[in-house]
Amino acid sequence: MAFRGHVHRFLRTQLGHCRTQSRAQSVAVLGAPFSRGQKRGGVEHGPKVIREAGLIERLSGLDYSVHDFGDLSFQHLEKDEPYMDVKFPRSVGAANKMLSGAASRAVGAGHTLVMLGGDHSLAIGSVSGHAQQCPDLCLIWVDAHADINTPMTSPSGNLHGQPVSFMLKELTDKIPAIPGFSWMKPFLSSRDLVYIGLRDVDPGERNILKDLGIQYFTMRDIDRMGIQRVMEMTFDHLMARKQRPIHLSFDIDAFDPSLAPATGTPVNGGLTYREGMYITEEIHNTGLLSAMDLVEVNPELGANREAVEATASLAVNVIASSLGQTREGAHVSIDEIPSAKDDTEQLRL
Repeated sequence: MAFRGHVHRFLRTQLGHCRTQSRAQSVAVLGAPFSRGQKRGGVEHGPKVIREAGLIERLSGLDYSVHDFGDLSFQHLEKDEPYMDVKFPRSVGAANKMLSGAASRAVGAGHTLVMLGGDHSLAIGSVSGHAQQCPDLCLIWVDAHADINTPMTSPSGNLHGQPVSFMLKELTDKIPAIPGFSWMKPFLSSRDLVYIGLRDVDPGERNILKDLGIQYFTMRDIDRMGIQRVMEMTFDHLMARKQRPIHLSFDIDAFDPSLAPATGTPVNGGLTYREGMYITEEIHNTGLLSAMDLVEVNPELGANREAVEATASLAVNVIASSLGQTREGAHVSIDEIPSAKDDTEQLRL
């Protein structure tokens, strides 16, 4: 039987210290202005533009106690040579170690964590820190990319395409001793992960997904089944044995580039606004969201100010929807949706 909305809310009480009443009312916002997981400058400014798009005000309007802990300050390493083609391993490892500690403290204090990236390599730190407090968590990864390359399979060596492989226990023997990552131990099983929105997957990643039997939904799957069925199957898969805390890791490039143009690795044919909001609404309705990432907003890659503002506003909508904002109350302006002139179908909220 599908894990449906009318039973979601009672599950809040089933999670012990990882789901408390205080967390339902308290949000910790933490910025991670970091870009060394990939080659394009500008993504380190993501936290700033998301805040400027009204994030704190929006969350406060949802009757949360909002604690903005500002941005982490990452050390700049003068020397950080590649290791096995892996770029900036020491910088990425040190940043994630710091983020892991901060994420663990925020969740341990009873907050729902909202981590603002920065690039997606930061998920290593945010998810591992969350797992220190909630070892039975599950991970929903919304992204155009699987980000599950290993140092041996990665075509680019960029660590923002590899974070999931560092987390999975089944890939322990595939991850060499990368400088900067001695602190990191795999903590997640492949059955505890679901991907939504994939459409640009490298050959090595396809093999890993197949070999480990990881549950994933491509954009073609969403076209074929519809987003409602995809979310039902996601929850059935993750909650079949028991209900547990959810970590949502949301890359803004999961959306079609017409909606989120200011990002580093856009891929055509992505999520519509309606599909993205449905995903986050359903996750909220479980009552199980414990932490989330919103990453890869890059204001330097928008063609103009409007493109940057549209991408940042979309990021705010994703976060707010994950925390309970309904579309009826969102008052999303048509001007915030860059494809409005071309695709009115996406505007029927």
